Amino acid sequence: MKRKMWLSLTLSALLLTAVGCGDKPDSGSSNAGSSEGGEKSYSIAISQYVEHPSLDATKEGIIAALKDAGIIEDENLKIDFNNAQGDPANNLTIGQKLKNTDADLVIAIATPSAMTIKENVTEKPVLFAAVTDPLDAKLVSDLKKPGSNVTGASDTNPEATKQLMTFISSHFPEIKKIGLVINEGEANAVVMSKTAEAALSEHGIELVKAPVTNTSEVKQAAESLVGKVDAFFITLDNNVVSGVDTIIQTAKENQIPFFSSDRDTVEKGAFATVGFKYYDHGYQVGEMAVDILKNGKNPGDMEVTFPDQLDLILNLKAAADYGIEVTDAMKQEVKDPDNNIIE
Repeated sequence: MKRKMWLSLTLSALLLTAVGCGDKPDSGSSNAGSSEGGEKSYSIAISQYVEHPSLDATKEGIIAALKDAGIIEDENLKIDFNNAQGDPANNLTIGQKLKNTDADLVIAIATPSAMTIKENVTEKPVLFAAVTDPLDAKLVSDLKKPGSNVTGASDTNPEATKQLMTFISSHFPEIKKIGLVINEGEANAVVMSKTAEAALSEHGIELVKAPVTNTSEVKQAAESLVGKVDAFFITLDNNVVSGVDTIIQTAKENQIPFFSSDRDTVEKGAFATVGFKYYDHGYQVGEMAVDILKNGKNPGDMEVTFPDQLDLILNLKAAADYGIEVTDAMKQEVKDPDNNIIE
């Protein structure tokens, strides 16, 4: 009897030992991402201020750069995408929501989103894209060495606006007044309008502003300029770009040449800009994201980048809609005619 009891106790002890020696969950962690089955996974949060072609192309470029580096949505990448739809209240709510996000990285697309994210997200790496003036927006204090948890890429070079104004004055001597639909609540729009105004004044051209506070007012503002100006121009103004179809329509109906600050608007129907592809801009930010996620780079040590491959972009089909005769002299100013003369 005693022998049976001893054997029973021995077997129980062996079973307990086997259970205690079983596999334990891996509690290891890395600088960014987590491991699932030996493969690292990542998560990012994106805050985009509004939907329009330039910002959408920026987002696509970011995701493409991540994919090319092996960080692929729905495989080893989770994306928390948030769009404020151009509403400041929504933008604030998104910023507050992401304050305590579990994401490895937060990306803000457009100046209003970037300003709100910087204010709220202080413990995670932050990248911005489609921001006109990072210094004016107080996103960074030093472009070369930001020094905080925030860095990114600006989507403008003041030279682009200056070159476009010179193009207008050189090839359109009849233009004496240019109408600008602008939301002066957007810091980026104000900065660019000042650059344009200064450049135009050197050529004796006046900038006439039609203010708006939201996208729904864009059509009326454009119509208010008819008969007062000889051409239309817009900056990288998110609320205005979102309503750009109404400006294109007004310009065509009244044969008013329309110049923009981004390629996507030219592809949509404006006549000309000096610029670049927003997809490429986004891809550049995506490469910065890879450096942070995969290589552990500190945003504070990453220089803010700017577009440097500027070119004149012409839409020849749109020119006919505005009654513009495109001359050989205009075409000769395009450095890459195969890609930047749209027919």
